[in-house]
Amino acid sequence: MRIEDPLLCPSAVQGCEINVFPTKRGELDLTIEQIGLNRLWMSRYELNLPQVNRIAVRPGRRSIGFLTREGPSIQHCGMDVTPGDIVIDTYDVSHQRCGTNHRYGGMSLSEDDMNETLASIIGADFPAKLATRVVRPRPELMSRLLMMHQTVGELARTTPDALETPELRRGFEQQMSYLMVRCLAEGAGIEITAGRRRHDAIIARLEDYLAENSDRAIYLTELCAATGVSERTLRSACEEHLGMAPIRYLTLRRMYLVRRALLRADASKATVTHIVTNYGFWELGRFSVAYRTMFGELPSETLRRPPQDPHVHLMRPTTLPVEVIVGRLH
Repeated sequence: MRIEDPLLCPSAVQGCEINVFPTKRGELDLTIEQIGLNRLWMSRYELNLPQVNRIAVRPGRRSIGFLTREGPSIQHCGMDVTPGDIVIDTYDVSHQRCGTNHRYGGMSLSEDDMNETLASIIGADFPAKLATRVVRPRPELMSRLLMMHQTVGELARTTPDALETPELRRGFEQQMSYLMVRCLAEGAGIEITAGRRRHDAIIARLEDYLAENSDRAIYLTELCAATGVSERTLRSACEEHLGMAPIRYLTLRRMYLVRRALLRADASKATVTHIVTNYGFWELGRFSVAYRTMFGELPSETLRRPPQDPHVHLMRPTTLPVEVIVGRLH
């Protein structure tokens, strides 16, 4: 599928919730391929704009991610992730930052299937070292995993009917599960320092507070109180995880909340002033300039826009039923 509206991203990916906040003006072009091979789910992403992502894996699955091509590194919870590294996603909220023309892939198994696969291949449960966020596999194993991931993606894109063959699906699933487990089990976990763990905890408290207060303006003093740290410490944690100060993150987040509210409002009953001030923007002139810079139109133009279908173009490959995807996006 292709998505042109960041507000539709949270429900677009099976197995996790992703919020995409582009940090540069431009038309979003996010392409997502989701392929279910039976027990193993895999995905491939292409995104044109630099952004910071908020990711939360839904309980019940073990998920990994990795860059699918050579190029600049990304930051996952403040840690540099280079081509050849594997990110281990957790149920806690995490953040990723990347630049333009981002290419990323993912794979996941249920917890039971992951444990069963580990036991059959290496005779042990998930190694303790994989409590880390990033693993650096042996290059030859990672190269094989990337090649297989690309092969399945290209096959699904060019000749999707081939993946309807049960034996072929089973063969791909067995090979990819095997490579994934070996990459994780034999890779070197990148150590997380005590300072980074503290910042992880601060950002977790920050996200909990934002989730509990998702539809109102939030101010820096509240965040310091909610996270239990000084402004300086909160700023340091946000710079590490988000690549920006907390005030800028709050502003970016609230700008997208305002846009969502404007798009959903009835222009005959709502006003820009009422909606904008509800989210803590009091200087309407400055806000309008900033809004136009980010979205290419004035808030009043967004409010007057007639109801439109979501900017999602469904296309193969996806093994999810179309009605399931559309139902989750509306």
